[in-house]
This record gives sequence, C-alpha cells and structure tokens, in this order.
Amino acid sequence: MSAPIDLSRAEWKTSSHSSVDGGNCVEWAPALATAHGIVPVRDSKIPGGPALTFGPAAWSSFITAASYGYFQP
Repeated sequence: MSAPIDLSRAEWKTSSHSSVDGGNCVEWAPALATAHGIVPVRDSKIPGGPALTFGPAAWSSFITAASYGYFQP
C-alpha cells in the first residue's frame, strides 16, 4: 500500500461534465493526476469532505461509461 497523497494544496477543477445547475458537480485535481499517476476526485458541494483517488485506467473506464450514459437514473 502506498502512502496517502497530500490533497491539502490541490487545485481542484470542476469537471466539464458536471451539471450547470449546481447539483451534480464533481471536481478533480489534474496536477496531482499528472504528478502522481492518480486521479483525485471529490464532490464540489463538500470541499472539505473526503476525496477518492483512482488509477488512470479505472478513471478512464469510469469516464467512458459516464459518457455513454450508463449512470443515468
């Protein structure tokens, strides 16, 4: 198991796929994704809350599935 990544200084960006009504917003930290090979993700409505981290392959699979609408209610 690797050491946790310090996310306290991460620069978070709102996903371009987040809804524009302020509801379903996801943020990610692209600089950390590049520097550490992980993709940190959090809920923009809870900036002090937990963040999840994904490996590049897992994140790519998630983005592909979301773009095909697999997670729509």
